[in-house]
Amino acid sequence: MNRQAGIWIDHRSAFIVFIGAGDDEEKSQRLVSGVEKHVRFSGHSTSEEGSADDQIDRQFTAHLGKYYDEVIAHIRGVASILIFGPGEAKGEFKKHLVSKGLGGLIAGVETVDKMTDPQITAKVRLYYKKTG
Repeated sequence: MNRQAGIWIDHRSAFIVFIGAGDDEEKSQRLVSGVEKHVRFSGHSTSEEGSADDQIDRQFTAHLGKYYDEVIAHIRGVASILIFGPGEAKGEFKKHLVSKGLGGLIAGVETVDKMTDPQITAKVRLYYKKTG
């Protein structure tokens, strides 16, 4: 059996839990996006079209794209992915996976509130135990 992954994700961080073939084969890691909701980027060019807010939104979206790519790089080779989290990031990440041709790996997408790392790990373990 290949590894399976569960990802609790928001715009600030992603907590990834990997479940292996055996019950003892479990690993987790946290990735931090380095972006806040109202990011101020320096070095705005006046030649860019649109308002300053539009420029900030574009830069925020570009930064999130790089963050989602980093998360994808960490989950390469998994057989399935459970995505969950409190806000918009889980849906954005799902769309990002689909755009990269990885939509077939998505086992589910769920809305959940803030969770501790042990709660996230337990949720992923239980999800794959039920579906496995």
